[in-house]
Amino acid sequence: MRNYIKLFSIFLFTGLLFTACETTELGLLVSPNDLAADQADPNLLLISMQLAYATNQQTLGDQADNLTRIGYFGNRDYFAGLPGNTLNGVWSRTYSSGGNGAGDPVSVGILTNLQALEDIDANLETDYSFHVGVGKVLYAHSLFQLVDFLGTAAFTQAGNAVEFPAPSLDSGADVYAAALGLLSEAEALLAADPPSQGATDLFYNEDSSKWVKLINTLRLRTYFLTGNSSAFNSVVAGDNFISSNADDFQLQYGTSSLQPDNRHPDYIGGYTPSGNNAEYRSNWLMNNMLQNDDPRRFYYFYRQQDATPGADADPDEETLVCSFVVPPPHYDGFVYCAVPEGYWGRSHGNDEGGPPDNFLSTAPGVYPAGGKFDDQAFGVVGLGVGGGGAGIEPIMLASYVDFWRGAMATTDAAKAGFLGAGLEKSIAKVQSFGSLDSNADLSTEPDDATVTAYIDGIVAAFNAATGDDKENVFAEQFWATLYGGATESYNYYRKTGFPTTLAPNWEPDPGAFPRSYLLPQNEVINNPNLTQRSDLSTQVFWDTNPAGPAFPPSN
Repeated sequence: MRNYIKLFSIFLFTGLLFTACETTELGLLVSPNDLAADQADPNLLLISMQLAYATNQQTLGDQADNLTRIGYFGNRDYFAGLPGNTLNGVWSRTYSSGGNGAGDPVSVGILTNLQALEDIDANLETDYSFHVGVGKVLYAHSLFQLVDFLGTAAFTQAGNAVEFPAPSLDSGADVYAAALGLLSEAEALLAADPPSQGATDLFYNEDSSKWVKLINTLRLRTYFLTGNSSAFNSVVAGDNFISSNADDFQLQYGTSSLQPDNRHPDYIGGYTPSGNNAEYRSNWLMNNMLQNDDPRRFYYFYRQQDATPGADADPDEETLVCSFVVPPPHYDGFVYCAVPEGYWGRSHGNDEGGPPDNFLSTAPGVYPAGGKFDDQAFGVVGLGVGGGGAGIEPIMLASYVDFWRGAMATTDAAKAGFLGAGLEKSIAKVQSFGSLDSNADLSTEPDDATVTAYIDGIVAAFNAATGDDKENVFAEQFWATLYGGATESYNYYRKTGFPTTLAPNWEPDPGAFPRSYLLPQNEVINNPNLTQRSDLSTQVFWDTNPAGPAFPPSN
């Protein structure tokens, strides 16, 4: 409840701030970051950083899950579906290189605020090293992610507009090294457990020890991607990373639908008086979880119908056009249009228009969106039902760490152990959300015996498989675990090529799978040192796999 109140208050502050900016002559305002160190409020600077960072996590998570079939990508052509403006907001919220458009109150982002906090800490007697340490963690992770999505980022010349008004970009490897350095600086500050000085910490309630665990977890994901097994094992040996659900790094949403609205974004779109207006759920993921009898599906997805046209109900041209269509040859063996048992979503690349299916299609569930638990009552969604939107934005979870450790394991037995451990943590976390839906019949929840049988069955399937089949079992379960916060799926897919079982795009030739995104168009337009790319083929420095379209195999 504490996080709900804090989050509501902060969104209220930023909402009022943005409203004021809309109705005031901006030329007469003084930026908080232009104030002297003894005038700016470091707590508000930290709030602004956290909001910018949180919005970026939502954006990047959605981008990643859409590409990797955990979510839904609605374009037959990758290049057309990922234009140059896709990451404009992420870039500006990281560097404060400009406004982020109407509706986004964060016009000053992470780096600018970090520099202001460092100045305050250096020039005032009050110790604000907690603020600076947290800011360095957020900035470091943001730099890692810019490299992961763009292959490059600004660091050396960033944040110095007087000397470098048009900053050049650094190599991905150099930015990674710089971000690791920032993590070390942050650790030195936070390991001393500095006073929080009234700061509002949206993630860890001002617990410095948990921020240090996050720092080591970010190192683990970095060493996994770069293949640095000795550094990875050294962090593991230190035993001070996110290894318990209690230490998970996530953003907590609230239930207020007033302005500002602090509910989970998927709930806002999926639970309206006009039904489910959220993005379609992924047919590939729903079918995979249905075929595996994954107990998490009742928490991830809320079915408004018990049957799907073209699967276990008559085709319906009005509500599901493709239910009349014969699947094309390249979709042989994959669910093309309809998943049975009312799992009503869309397949990768389906660009059909929006039919009247708001009270028919599968809605976001109680995890992580704070929606309804699927107790198989097959009711309809609506405003305020279920958990009211009090979900989370998963960012770095203990279950993710188990899958990284499994991927780095040197024996199949060790990998199987981490697979089982990751599933145990994931399912326990997901099931804890069932109680958010006070009107659900929780007697239908999968019981302990069902969960144990599922985990044992997956581990047995992994042990019995060989070659690519073994890797697919592992990766498919990682995909299901990443639902709701799937940024790392994009990295894992380009790093390993698994799972190879992903459904193809609706279009037989959608272009090679995007190995990185176009540079943010706003920055390209305003920075004469940059030239926009002509395709999505640029590989991140840690992606040493063959060029597309041969890799990844599923595309």
